[in-house]
Amino acid sequence: MKNSMYGFLLAIQFLSRIPIPFSCPWNKETSKWALRSYPVVGLLLGTIITVIALSLHSYLPEVMLVLLIMTLWVWLTGGLHLDGWMDVADAVGSNAPVEKKWQIMKDPHVGSFGILALVFLLSWKGMFIYTILDISYELIYVLFVILPLSRVSAVLLLVMIPTAKREGLAWEWKKHVKSLDVFLAFLPILVVFLFLPSYLFLFPAYLLFIVLFGLWVKHIFKGINGDLLGTVIEGGELWGLAIVWIYFSFAMG
Repeated sequence: MKNSMYGFLLAIQFLSRIPIPFSCPWNKETSKWALRSYPVVGLLLGTIITVIALSLHSYLPEVMLVLLIMTLWVWLTGGLHLDGWMDVADAVGSNAPVEKKWQIMKDPHVGSFGILALVFLLSWKGMFIYTILDISYELIYVLFVILPLSRVSAVLLLVMIPTAKREGLAWEWKKHVKSLDVFLAFLPILVVFLFLPSYLFLFPAYLLFIVLFGLWVKHIFKGINGDLLGTVIEGGELWGLAIVWIYFSFAMG
């Protein structure tokens, strides 16, 4: 029980800027429980954003509310995954050999491709949120599904693909992760689907996403690192918003 609690707190510390006022031990068991807790942290972040948005939607113009949602989204995660997204964009945009791509991702400076990727990511996220809420404000509850599924995608990627090097943050996470941890990580999401069955269509959509993303990573980078784990989370969130917009705009039109 103690290891599971420490693991949950480690996941909060790693995936968010929610303050945890003490250090948690890092070992084989706590790191495994941290990975199992990834979707729970996503659910926690989605709950905070949704509660604040629902509390203020009667008082704010819709455009301002969307900007507030986006601001909370970035602030709660501290831009951690956005940093990975930009690093990967710079590496891909370089069209350099794979070893050079790894060097570019280690560079602390952000290049033009990274900035462009950030601008378009946030712009498309904001536009999808705006159009989704315009369809029905109750669709805000989709955040309870998108944020957990995006984070469990990172856990799946750890299992599917070897790390590029036997060092770094991704290697430390991967050393102890097993298929059982992926199964346990999915359990909270299955509980969410019991309460929100209308979003069950997102489950196969995310399975398709992780397969496509995994194949792309193996082709371009030959392995994973922390930046690519951040990218799969950011890309997964954008993917989920896009699928929801398509589904309710056309499939349910």
